[in-house]
Amino acid sequence: MMRKVLLFLLLSLLSAFCGLDPLRAESPVPPAETPQQEWFRAAKFGMFIHWGVYSVLGDGEWVMNNRGIPVSEYEKLAPQFNPAAYDPAAWVALAKAAGIKYITITSKHHDGFAMFATKQSDWNIVDRTPYKKDPLKMLADECQKQGIKLFFYHSQLDWHHPDYFPLGGTGHTEGRPPGGDWYKYLDYMDAQLTELLTNYGPIGGIWFDGWWDKPKADWRLEKTYGLIHRLQPTALIGSNHHQKPFPGEDFQMFEKDLPGHATQEFNVGQEVGSLPRETCDTINDSWGYNKNDIQFKSPTQLIHYLVRAAGYDSNFLLNVGPMPSGKLQPEFVERLTALGAWLAKNGESIYGTRGGPISPRPWGVTTRKENTIYVHILDWQDRALLLPKLGKQIESAAMLGTGDKVEVVEADYGTVLKLPASARDPVDNIVVLMVR
Repeated sequence: MMRKVLLFLLLSLLSAFCGLDPLRAESPVPPAETPQQEWFRAAKFGMFIHWGVYSVLGDGEWVMNNRGIPVSEYEKLAPQFNPAAYDPAAWVALAKAAGIKYITITSKHHDGFAMFATKQSDWNIVDRTPYKKDPLKMLADECQKQGIKLFFYHSQLDWHHPDYFPLGGTGHTEGRPPGGDWYKYLDYMDAQLTELLTNYGPIGGIWFDGWWDKPKADWRLEKTYGLIHRLQPTALIGSNHHQKPFPGEDFQMFEKDLPGHATQEFNVGQEVGSLPRETCDTINDSWGYNKNDIQFKSPTQLIHYLVRAAGYDSNFLLNVGPMPSGKLQPEFVERLTALGAWLAKNGESIYGTRGGPISPRPWGVTTRKENTIYVHILDWQDRALLLPKLGKQIESAAMLGTGDKVEVVEADYGTVLKLPASARDPVDNIVVLMVR
């Protein structure tokens, strides 16, 4: 109580000098995070899985809209979708070997096709395909068995449902008759979310997408978010709306961009908040399976993205788009395996860290953990690296992995790290600074 009184008096003094109202001024200390948010911040690396009936065409998850396929024709894909080679145990084992801490999989994408045994519609993998099984239930069971948290991506946008009306910015060529009850659609969405949150065990969270299709609509977010938090109080909520986080959301996401960057048009103006952050990207250029997309990022590029994400105080959610058979492309497996091998050696500089004291630079980033600072030199050609003053005393400096000593020279213009001759890692030279 005394601390609160002192804090109020301090704010009152500040208000006298600055003209601020202490009751309206924003607190300099962000609200305490839940244990689930703290876990999420520490996890750092997740696997994104875009999988659905669209994989049959091998042209990405937007193929229904991009090709202007009407509902009547698109529904003919379902009898062709039979992922008999799907092995959830192998998927989860691969994720663990890659150093991944959580999986986010599409329960329903924009085409409205449910990848689980929903009772709200027969437009789902159990009722419409020869597979007749619930892959999400199988994956949920395997995640619990192997100790991986499972999140569900769920599209708010729906190109198939007749009550998604009036139409938004997409889905105008699907041949649905005009008319429909918007609130009936929202009831349908909430009913499917209820199934996901009651029939699949503990869920890490819900990853929403599609709000941007109808930004002026009444989405009843307070009701939907309240439903999720009531059914599973520890489930985290995030939404890929490219806006400042809305009330009720537990983490903020950035699509194909590091936080604060705007290389994608839809991220222009997106404010970086104080919630835990996540950036998502693809191994090639596609989210859903695309048989013609061979623009695979190299293992080094993916490691660099993971490291830079950590330097921006963000998780990295790396996507795979399984084939219609249920198998993962060998190029995906190869890169995930390489990431796992790198993290097995260098994971201490990523897991459980926060963004470091030095803002990201062209040469790399820093991460921190208590009294340890990790300097990730991703693009550096010389033996010496100039850092700004840290404001802390450096007790020791060494290369991660080898333990080779790094010479530190303090000057009025900054701190110079003189790397040993052994610092020749082609991917990431990591200097460990112990400070006090």
